[in-house]
Order: sequence, then structure tokens, then C-alpha cells
Amino acid sequence: MKITIKNHLPLMGLILSISGSLFAADNINSLDEIVVTSSRTPQSTKTITGDVTVIDREEINRLRGGSLTDLLRLQPGIQTYTNGGMGTSSNIAMRGTNDNQLIVLVDGVRMNSGTTGTTAFENIPLALIDRIEIVRSPASSLYGSDGIGGIIQIFTKRGQSNKTHVYGSLGAGSYDAYSGNAGFDSAYQAVKFGAQVSNYDTRGISARKNPTATVDKDRDGYNNFSGSAYADLEFSPGHSLGLQYLESKGKNQYDSGYIGNYLERHQQGYGLTLKNALTEHWNSKVQYSIGRDQSFSVSSATRNSNIETEQRQLSWQHDYSLTHGTVTFAYDRLEQDVQTESTGVRTLDRSRNNDAFVLGYVGNYAAHSTQLSLREDHNSQFGNYTTGGIGYGYAFTPAWRLTAQYGSSFRAPTFNQLYADRFGNPDLPSEKADNLEASLRYQGQELQAKVTVFDNHIRNFIQTVTSGCPAGFTSGCAVNVGKVEVQGVTIEGSMPIAEQWLVTANLTVQSPRIDATDNLLARRAQRYGNLIVQYKNGAWDWSSELTASAERYNDPANRIPLGGYALLNSTLAYQINPSWRLQARANNILDKNYVLAAVSSTVDYNTMGTNVFVSLNYDMK
Repeated sequence: MKITIKNHLPLMGLILSISGSLFAADNINSLDEIVVTSSRTPQSTKTITGDVTVIDREEINRLRGGSLTDLLRLQPGIQTYTNGGMGTSSNIAMRGTNDNQLIVLVDGVRMNSGTTGTTAFENIPLALIDRIEIVRSPASSLYGSDGIGGIIQIFTKRGQSNKTHVYGSLGAGSYDAYSGNAGFDSAYQAVKFGAQVSNYDTRGISARKNPTATVDKDRDGYNNFSGSAYADLEFSPGHSLGLQYLESKGKNQYDSGYIGNYLERHQQGYGLTLKNALTEHWNSKVQYSIGRDQSFSVSSATRNSNIETEQRQLSWQHDYSLTHGTVTFAYDRLEQDVQTESTGVRTLDRSRNNDAFVLGYVGNYAAHSTQLSLREDHNSQFGNYTTGGIGYGYAFTPAWRLTAQYGSSFRAPTFNQLYADRFGNPDLPSEKADNLEASLRYQGQELQAKVTVFDNHIRNFIQTVTSGCPAGFTSGCAVNVGKVEVQGVTIEGSMPIAEQWLVTANLTVQSPRIDATDNLLARRAQRYGNLIVQYKNGAWDWSSELTASAERYNDPANRIPLGGYALLNSTLAYQINPSWRLQARANNILDKNYVLAAVSSTVDYNTMGTNVFVSLNYDMK
């Protein structure tokens, strides 16, 4: 094993020793949540064999005025980096994997771009989100291509009762930032419905920290307008029809030597879901959805580009309940169309389809839990792929649990990597991976702790390089660099201290390296983590987060170092009455000068200094 964890053994020992002191606890707290992403069926977090995190609405609300990437950065095993301030390109690295090796769903609809494979996290506002489920385990045997690193599923806000519910907020902060959102949920007879809108606007900061061109020293603003809506009809017990819609429009300015640079990103996702309880033990779900992604950028007075992606998805799933588990059978079809233009000239017009069959089983018997999955994908471009997963968990006391899991996964190259003008390579093979992991978990009345060890072997890893490319490839090219191995351990825990205090912490130690060169993958730290302290007393609610990361490298050759950093953020809220809440958040309180990504060895992407955001929030009770 290449990673060195000896410097972190004291922390590991502290977590385990605290857990050990509660080994004989008789009163075990029923901290039990139900998730659907890890197996495509409702499953208790106490019996899941994979590595799962749930982010609830309370945690989301504490980051009002922040971004989705700010929230994800606080989770175990996740690193984030951006190309400037608010609204600029945001990237997620889960357990050291690439951002295009991660499946992202919003209410079951795929949001990954067909051209880049990534997701515009910067354009999904927190105001629309009710809940997030994160699975840090291979997901291809359940969801198909791109699931090498895992999956993030975002659930938008929906009413939980038949009562009319109205909510909204107004906020303002540093860098001339303003936000507003409003929404409602209601019901009429057998129909539940709701909608919400959100707007955010800021003058921002210069996207580059130390630009060489004078025109790049200006502030680069950002605006986002988003909305979502839903309607659910229960036409008889156990039988329902649901409609959902999500739209997001974001426009951000950026720096590249021209004063008029900007990027517009437009995302849409809408779907229809039919659920039927065919018998007492047999449930069926049919979902048809369409996801659209359009990106238009202006890079100079004479150059612009337009990229349009459409993904049509059909899923028909059957779940059959047994005495000690659930069997799942599903058919998935994905159709992808991509068109690109450069200054009015068509540069790409491609499509591909994927058909897949899924067989899964989730079982629990006494202290034992199992999860099995098998998937066969047939891609019109790449042929057949078979992936599988197996997991086992054993609770040797009501509080202690040991799990182990294996999963295989794959990722088909994106349209850009295959066909982009003066960049792509149509002969690129797909990436394939095998992941092994094991965890030791403790869930007591107060303390929760988990240690997870993982080892992910990725073959045919695709990377963007700038040397050794064919003539005329001025922006680099996509190549297979061989095998990448990501080894690591994640330690996480939470524990109340006295009645009003709660401390949560996580630490990841990892080694994501290319076998041929022993280089670290670009922008990946070998150590990073978070410490979160919360305090509640009556109407007052305070929390602070310390986020830290070790040194990284900006480039695959590991020649451009990015220094380590530590950031301190804090939120203070006052509950005026049951419906009204005043909240203030301060980020980068110590005004650290840090870098998440660089343009070159001499020019860095900018990050925000100390900034504050104040909001007034209404939630009808």
C-alpha cells in the first residue's frame, strides 16, 4: 500500500477508543434513515454495505448564501475545486476519481453533460434542494457508465403533507451579492403539487488571481435563475403518476484576454413517473425523463461556441419483496445526442444509445445483510459491458458493524474525448475499474463513527495532456495513460458534547496515482478533512467549519504545486418565531490567500477572501 497513514494513527485511535468505551451500551439510538440511491430500492442506512452519506434540509439551510460545491466539500471523501469565484466551473473529486467518473442525478434524471461528462454544480442552487444522497462506491452495476467514483443524487423540495406550505428568503452579502427565492406546496383532493423559483446575482471577483492582461483584472459577475415544479396524482391506493420539472440558467463572466468573455449554461430536466403496487409484494415503476444541457460561450470579438446535449432516459423497474429481502429487475435505455458549433460552423453531430438489464438483491437476516447487483450494458458505439457488485455486512453487537464490498464499473469516453475538433481520439477505449472496500462502524446512543478503507484499480484511465499530441492540437488531447490506483482510508465521526454542542469530523488519507509515472492525479490532495462544531441554545443556532487540505499539483506532470490551506467559516442564526429566521454566514474568516486551481505556473484562478451573507427566511408553520 503506497499511502502513509502513520501520522494519522493517533486520530484513528482516538475515534476507535471513544467508540470502544461505548461498546457495551444497552440503549442504542435508532438513528435510521431510508435511502434509495445505493440499491435503487428503499434501504435502511443501518444495513447498507456501501459508503453512504445523507445531507438533510437542516444542513443545507445552514449554508444559505453558499453553493452546492461548498456543501459537498464538507462531506467525507470529497474534494472540490473551482476556476474562480461564484458561478465558475466547479469540479468534484470523490475518493480521488475524476469529476467525469461520477454519476449525478436530480430526482432520478441524469445531469452529466454528454460532451464533458461533468455536471454544472455551480448552477444548481441550494434553495431548490431538499436532500442529497451520496454513495462513495462504484455505481455502474446499478446505473451504468460513469459510476467509477460513485453517485450523487439530489432531491428537490416537495411537500410532506396535504397542507398548503409557503416558504421563501431574501439575502445580501459581499461582492454585491443578492438572492431571493420563493416556493409553495399544496394539495387538492388526490393531487399534490408545488413549485419554487430562485435567483442569485453578484458582481463577483476577478476569475484570475494575478492576470497578465489588463482586461482580466476586472470583476467577473454571475447570475443564476432557476426553478422547479412537481405534481403527483394518487389515482388509487398504491398507484400514482408524477410529473417533475427543473430548469437552471446561469451566466458568468471569465478571463481570457478579452473584455467581453462570458459563458451561458442552460440546464433542463423533466420527467414522468408511474408507480404501481401490482400485488402486496410486487411493485413496478416506469420513469421517462429528458435532460438537456446547452452551453454558449464568447471567447473573443470574433469567436463563440455553442454546445447542445440531450439525453432521453427510460427505466422500467420491478421490485419483489421476499421474507428477508427484495429482488429488483430493471430495464434502462439511454439515448444521447450532441451537437456543437464554433462561430456558426457545425463541428460535431453525434448520437449513441445504451440498453441495459439490471438484476439486484438486498437482503437482511438477523445480524447479516447482503447486497448483490449485476448489470449488462449494450452500447451502440462500444458494445457490451458486464458489471457487478457484492456486499456483506455483519452486526456483531447492536452498535458495532463490519462491512465489505466489491464492485466493478466502467466509463465510456465522452463525445469531446472521442470527436472534439483538434482534441478528440475516436479510438479511445473505455475506462474500467474494480473497487474493494471495507468499513468498521459504530452507532451508539450518542457517538457515531466509521472507518472505511478503499482500493480502486482503474484501467485505460483517460487524461488530457498537452505534449505528444498530433499536429494542430493546440489545446491538448485526450489519451489513455494506463492504470491508476486510488488507495485510501476515510475516518468520520460525530458526538454531542453536553446538551447543546455537537462535534462532527472527517479525514481522508489517499493516494490517487498513475502507475506508469507514480504521479498524483492533478489537483488531488493526499490528506484533507473537515471539523464542524455546532451549538444550539433556545432560538440561537451557531456552527463553525474548519476545512483543510494538504498540497496538490495542478498538472499531471506534478510540476506546478498548489499549496495546502485551511479555511474557517461560520454561521449564526436566530429563530425570531416559528416561521421567521434571521441568518448570517461568514466565509474565509481569517482571509486566507489560497489556490484551488491554476491556469499555468504563473497565473492562478482566484478565490474569495473574507465575505459575509445575511438572509431573512420564512417557512410557514
